[in-house]
Amino acid sequence: MEQFEQQLNNDLHQYLLSLDEVDDRQPECPDVEEKWETIAKAYLPDGIREFQDFPSASLGWMMYIGLAVAKMWDTEWEIYGNIEDLYAYMRDKRGYDAMDEYIREEILLLKGDDYKQLENLVGECASRVHNALVHQHLEPGTKAAFNGFVSCLHQLYLMGAAIQLKRMGYRMTKMN
Repeated sequence: MEQFEQQLNNDLHQYLLSLDEVDDRQPECPDVEEKWETIAKAYLPDGIREFQDFPSASLGWMMYIGLAVAKMWDTEWEIYGNIEDLYAYMRDKRGYDAMDEYIREEILLLKGDDYKQLENLVGECASRVHNALVHQHLEPGTKAAFNGFVSCLHQLYLMGAAIQLKRMGYRMTKMN
């Protein structure tokens, strides 16, 4: 599964790089990365339940969460960093189904074309990741399928954070 996750990372990174949404070098933001495990554990019951009927939403919502956590880190981390369950905090504002809208409107403060462009970008990334997962030919309900799903969520979370960090002006360039 590690090889699958690395391939997902490479493929997503190359796609986002081609759109100038991320830098060549992936960002390091330990505060955001440290939140992954607790967010994932809280998200999994909802994400797994929704995956059967809405795989792109189930996957894409995690990219929105990565975007949101990076924005929170940049704005008021002394507050948000102490919220025990950031996922529930975001989900409970409008419910699971409208969490994407809540994040775009209330956390990222997007409107108009920017709002729609991010919706399209996340949708495309989720679709690509879902396609990669399907091509793994994992038997549903198995440990391998579960691990594959978690790997997909992890990469979407990290890429969401990378996109937002770049959008806020953080640049990851090689030092000379």
